[in-house]
Amino acid sequence: MKSFFALLLLIPMVIYGKEKKSQEDLTRWVNPLVGTMTRPSLSNGNLYPAIALPWGMNFWTPQTGKMGNGWIYQYTKNKIVGFRETHQPSPWIGDYGAFSIMPVTGKLKFQEADRASWFSHKRETVKPYYYRVFLGNYATWVEMTATKRAAYFRITYPAGEPSYLVLDAFFHGSYVKVIPGKHEIIGYCRNNSGGVPANFHNYFVLKFMTPFERVWTWNDSSLYENSLERKGNHAGAVVEFKGLDKKVIEIEVASSFISYDQAWLNLDREIGGASFDQIKERNKEVWNKQLSRIRIEGATDAQKTTFYTALYHAMLFPREFYEINKSDQIVHYSPYNGKVLPGYMFTDTGFWDTFRALFPFLTVMYPDVDSHMMAGLVNAYKEGGWLPEWASPGYRNSMIGSNSASIIADSYLMGIRGYDIKTLYEGIMKNSVREAPNNFLGRVGAKYYNSLGYIPCNVGIDYSVSRTLEYSYDDWATMKLAEALHIPKAEIDTLAKRAYNYRNVFDKSDNFMRGRNLNGTWQTPFIVDKWGGVFPEGSAWQWTWCVLHDPQGLINLMGGDKAFIAKLDSFMTVLPTFDYSFYHRQIHEMTEMMIAGQGQYDMGNEPSFHTLYLYNYTGEPWMAQRYLRQTMRWLYTPNPNGLPGDDDEGAMSAWYLFSSIGFYPVCPGSGQFVIGSPLFKKVILTLENGKKFVVEAPDNSKRNVYIAKATLNGVDYPKDYITYHDIMSGDTLRFTMSSVPNKNRGIKKQDLPYSYSIDSGK
Repeated sequence: MKSFFALLLLIPMVIYGKEKKSQEDLTRWVNPLVGTMTRPSLSNGNLYPAIALPWGMNFWTPQTGKMGNGWIYQYTKNKIVGFRETHQPSPWIGDYGAFSIMPVTGKLKFQEADRASWFSHKRETVKPYYYRVFLGNYATWVEMTATKRAAYFRITYPAGEPSYLVLDAFFHGSYVKVIPGKHEIIGYCRNNSGGVPANFHNYFVLKFMTPFERVWTWNDSSLYENSLERKGNHAGAVVEFKGLDKKVIEIEVASSFISYDQAWLNLDREIGGASFDQIKERNKEVWNKQLSRIRIEGATDAQKTTFYTALYHAMLFPREFYEINKSDQIVHYSPYNGKVLPGYMFTDTGFWDTFRALFPFLTVMYPDVDSHMMAGLVNAYKEGGWLPEWASPGYRNSMIGSNSASIIADSYLMGIRGYDIKTLYEGIMKNSVREAPNNFLGRVGAKYYNSLGYIPCNVGIDYSVSRTLEYSYDDWATMKLAEALHIPKAEIDTLAKRAYNYRNVFDKSDNFMRGRNLNGTWQTPFIVDKWGGVFPEGSAWQWTWCVLHDPQGLINLMGGDKAFIAKLDSFMTVLPTFDYSFYHRQIHEMTEMMIAGQGQYDMGNEPSFHTLYLYNYTGEPWMAQRYLRQTMRWLYTPNPNGLPGDDDEGAMSAWYLFSSIGFYPVCPGSGQFVIGSPLFKKVILTLENGKKFVVEAPDNSKRNVYIAKATLNGVDYPKDYITYHDIMSGDTLRFTMSSVPNKNRGIKKQDLPYSYSIDSGK
């Protein structure tokens, strides 16, 4: 009986323990300052602390940089000039629709440089959903929390000081109107970096919980007292709060790309009379719900911060560019034709950056969101006439390839539905057969590629070899999609042939990809470490491995496994030299490769993402395991300089997420994930279908980086890959880890990952 009562006493404790675990605050492991210690000459993420919700239409951030400078917030800066609504995906792409607010005390200062205030990271709190900082010049605390389309500010001014709030609507066309009777300010901003129609506006509304007593508007450097309205190149407003018993004011802010009415509706839907603390807690719950989809065990505190910060970064882009109208319909302002139209729209992503890791991560963890993104692509194609390859918010000229084919094919082939795949296939095929009207739509050099099987290096087209390699992979992905859609065989056969076009730029005399002239001869002189020219942001060392769909075909070209392994080994150990004559200077990617200490391997840039996993195709998977652990340990940390290169809309973060879990999608569209070296003792993926996929490595440690044995659902598993079906089925993959490699596991041909040459028999 005593044992029975003792058991009864334990039951509430067990229940409480489970409840406490389920309510764990995973946001405490997210550090939005990771990636902010950066500058144009050396990237460590090139990020700003985004106070936001997953895939939110608007982000908010403290601003330390000058208006128009892509480096919005730099960890090494000492002054804040404002708190800014931003839509910037990358400093290289720039911002659009940005505006800011800034509290000022004492003497009124409204211009950016004048109003700047010193601050310290010691008095700064940064969470995904909340930001707080002390402004030293004004003895003022600023707090903010952000929903998807709105934000809430709480500002605590010092007693006895004149207290102002400066609204800065930024340059390139802006407007403000102060409405004292309602304690409101409305306006719009039109600043952008390209990719917008002529009628582009970001309409903003501010609602003050505390009345203001004096008003100014301003334009450029001129200030106008008692003026309620101002339109110009760079407009703004100032309000003063006087006679406050309690020096705390609260401001609700929202915006819309559609209208003022829609902005007010966004504010009402997302704030709706709730208090600052209520909105803050709601936002915290949203992040915890998404972060808890992946649970890791056996990680150090530093590893937890690195992992969950990467997960936070992977859930920011592509951003929602749609709103919900008064009839509860999903609508969007089209950045392609300037009309307000029904349906989804997403933006701020470059598929060259994100097709390798970020989008495959979405297909695994967030297939519903991926489906909405595909539906948004349908709308983008219908409204603009082409599939975007880099969108911010509309078509932008950046990077190469037609990698929309990859993300569309991967989505559909993994079984994700809910969008018009026939229209998307039409868009892919238009890309593949039509010469681009400019450098960022369709395929640059398509007529050469389709007729010769490669793009010549002497016809005035930069990056000819890399374009050929990426088009070849994209044609393979399109071919697989065409097969699934039962497209006529003749079309499939054409794509199948083009999927081998990578062979046409491979020079067997030195086992490198190389520029080729129109007459078929090789480009001379050949400088193996020359960046640019025929390769963007890399040289033959980095780009030779970019045959994602056919590693075995590349192995064959090099003369077999031994020659391929020798080349890979050299890649990881040769001096990190580079020729920058094409760029006329040392660009940051060169610097990042050089200081990483891993030969010519450039983990800070996307073309090298998959390279370490190529050891799995040669019967030496233990080499991949060794180098992957080294890369995760050396190049990813929980600090402001904790990322290698540009995170590129979550790309670097998605690579880390996959690799630390234990596998990576070398070839999106194949349905396979190549096994690496899991970093944790246990990872639990909670899938949208309600199942859980588990990766276990109970004897994992800093030394035990090699896989001695693997089982899938308790059955011996010798393969070097796991399938999408295995993950979605909720299987359990268990690894026995060791400090010495098992050179007998994963070496048989039937255990190697997918290659097109083997699949097609050619």
